[in-house]
Amino acid sequence: MRDKTQANSAAPGDRLIRAGAVVFFLGAVATLVTVAPLFLGAKPFPTYMFGLSMLMAVGFLVAGAGVLRSVAAGRRQARGAAPGAPR
Repeated sequence: MRDKTQANSAAPGDRLIRAGAVVFFLGAVATLVTVAPLFLGAKPFPTYMFGLSMLMAVGFLVAGAGVLRSVAAGRRQARGAAPGAPR
């Protein structure tokens, strides 16, 4: 039996994973920019700038939600393709 999905089609959760990766990398850059003055002996950034570092955690959570959504879709698909599975 041939799979009906296209090779370039997006699986459920793919957009969440990509968005999470982008947010994570923005948070990583914000972390580097925020921490750099501490190592260089310059005046530190205001406190709210450290909040931007939390984008790393937010991006990680968004990407994790995308992975869980993808896993759930794969399980549903496998359950539906199993012989004798209720439809």
